[in-house]
Amino acid sequence: MRLIVVSNRLHVTVEEKEGKLNYKQSSGGLATGLSSYLETMKSRNFEVSEYLWIGWPGSAISAGKRAEVSSELASKYRCHPVFLSEKVMDKFYLGFCNKTIWPLFHYFPTLTNYSAEHWNQYVSVNETFCDAVLEIVKPGDIVWVHDYQLMLLPAMLRKKIPDLAIGYFHHIPFPSFEIFRLLPREWRNSILEGLLGSDLVGFHTHDYTQYFLRAVLRMLGHEHNLGAINCDNHTSVADTFPIGIDYEKFNGASKNPHVQKEIDEFKKASGDKKIILSVDRLDYTKGIINRLRGYELFLERYPQWHGHVSLLSLVVPSRTGVDQYMTMKKQIEEMVGKINGKFGSVSWTPLIYQFRSYSFEALAAAYSASDVGLVTPLRDGMNLVAKEFVASKADGRGVLVLSETAGAAREMGEAIMVNPNDVDEMTLAIKEALELPEEEQIRRNKEMQKRLKRYDISRWAEDFILKLLAVKAERSKLETKLLRGNMKKEMFEKYGKAGSRLLLLDYDGTLVPFANSPEKARPGSKLIETLKKLSAVPGNDVVIISGRERHTLEKWFGGTGIGMVAEHGAWVCEKGGAWHALKPLKNDWKHQIMQIVERCVDRLPGAFMEEKEFAVVFHYRKSDSELSALRVRELRDDLIHFTANADLQILMGNKALEIRCAGVSKEVGGMHFIVANKPDFILSVGDDVTDEDLFKALPETVYSVKVGVERSSARYYLPGFTEVNGLLEEFSNIKFAEKSADSGH
Repeated sequence: MRLIVVSNRLHVTVEEKEGKLNYKQSSGGLATGLSSYLETMKSRNFEVSEYLWIGWPGSAISAGKRAEVSSELASKYRCHPVFLSEKVMDKFYLGFCNKTIWPLFHYFPTLTNYSAEHWNQYVSVNETFCDAVLEIVKPGDIVWVHDYQLMLLPAMLRKKIPDLAIGYFHHIPFPSFEIFRLLPREWRNSILEGLLGSDLVGFHTHDYTQYFLRAVLRMLGHEHNLGAINCDNHTSVADTFPIGIDYEKFNGASKNPHVQKEIDEFKKASGDKKIILSVDRLDYTKGIINRLRGYELFLERYPQWHGHVSLLSLVVPSRTGVDQYMTMKKQIEEMVGKINGKFGSVSWTPLIYQFRSYSFEALAAAYSASDVGLVTPLRDGMNLVAKEFVASKADGRGVLVLSETAGAAREMGEAIMVNPNDVDEMTLAIKEALELPEEEQIRRNKEMQKRLKRYDISRWAEDFILKLLAVKAERSKLETKLLRGNMKKEMFEKYGKAGSRLLLLDYDGTLVPFANSPEKARPGSKLIETLKKLSAVPGNDVVIISGRERHTLEKWFGGTGIGMVAEHGAWVCEKGGAWHALKPLKNDWKHQIMQIVERCVDRLPGAFMEEKEFAVVFHYRKSDSELSALRVRELRDDLIHFTANADLQILMGNKALEIRCAGVSKEVGGMHFIVANKPDFILSVGDDVTDEDLFKALPETVYSVKVGVERSSARYYLPGFTEVNGLLEEFSNIKFAEKSADSGH
């Protein structure tokens, strides 16, 4: 089985200078961590043993060099490059990704730019990546899409290859609904629909997963069941997978001679001073300015530490083309000068600041030799620096001070937690860290190290892939029930040979899409013509079984020659006949029930009540999804208590709650026609929980069809009402051979 990893950047960066090409390892936690896992994948006896990585090579490559780069990346690095020009990357990466999504998803709405031009470029680049995947994908491949630059890609791939196994992982925070909704409606809906193209959507923390599910509910109206969301033609699952690191690499780094040499030099330079280490990319989300203020206040309050401690601030260049980053770099440098000028002396530099990239050896040495790790981002998806720092403490000595708003905080409870906006709290945390007894340091670090070792980068990747395969397997089970190919052909043959045929059809959600108001879901002329054509065939009985009241059905379908069942089985009208009740029913209960329902309508904007002859329906399709869930639970509890001793039943439908007489169901209505007509061929189609009663009661030989991809008692399923209408059209075009009058001779 082959894994296709798709990310904005490849794990290899290609630079073209004066006609020469240079290949080097890309920086960043995902590139280094995932590439180390992929390299060891074959030796792990895992289901996936091959991989290919698709992404941008890190710079604009001239047209004349692209073939050479593609060949080199494919043969030596298992990579397939996506070539993008500097102009495109300016609008896509520096534009939409880093001026819109990055600040907004990290809770910096005032820094967020809303450019339609940048959005259009974002869509275009996602389409380019889609084309790149389609060029190389093979049947049986797994596609794993990574991060916010490619949030539209899963749905694009799903549209092209419906049965493809697609996973998506989100490496930055997913914001709360109130922040996410600041995006223009078209953009935010497209992003959610894009992510729901995946079989599995992964997040680092439970909070991010819940924020995503809430956004899907509030903006698209899709409810979830334990993270599983039923979309138009598949189920998408959202779950939590906190990313790990290559634990053994960092924990054993001090045994590396090159790292040990760096450690020795580090300790020689620092002498007997305590070293506080901070490592960040240049980014306003990392809280570097607040951290320096906290350190400055610490030096003011605790002069006894002067000359005995230094803060080593390592800042890695990042996104130098974004204005805010250059402004922040200037602020950092001004603060460094201010702190050193205010507290420093000839023999002591309180703050050592370095702005450059670092080798693994230099970084591992800094982790190992430092006394305190100060990791205080204002907001972070995970933050692997915190994990790397703790993993590098082979002797267990050292203290991690960690921001409570970093994703890593959910797993590293033994660290000293701080609010990164609270400078006073940070000051106290620095003092506590410097004074923490060695025994306590070791105890805390050993606990965190056990966790980091157990859930490393390989375990993270394999957990995600196994869950994706499980979701895909569940979908495959449903796909075997998809009514298509030979199954459909066999059904048409049996229909054509049968002497008498019965078609039992639900209405809302089956023949027409749901509408905000019931009266808006009128049948179109094409559907009416198809039903007329079907009902005119000798031996055919076409019956609509609906929850709607009889006068509406009569108005819409009278004259088509079909049979009708109203109010889920309360009223029946045979072909060409009059309406009659299948059993004596009372409706003297409605007045009291309506009073209860009306109270709930008043408390839920957008909700309304529908009165039928033998039922009362509470509709909430137009209401706020979260408030609806609360109000419906309250209403249901009130009704269950009130109807405990009454001959009534409460039914949960699609964005509707119905109270009706007991003993009334689509099963009763459908079986009435089956018993009366004894047809040779039966087709039953429906989308709702109300149709399940009928599906369960039907013999196994009946063609029962569920509309929508979810578990059902039906034998088959179709994705939506469009496919149902197409199926009925195909039925209406089947020609029946005329029986000869002299067939006996």
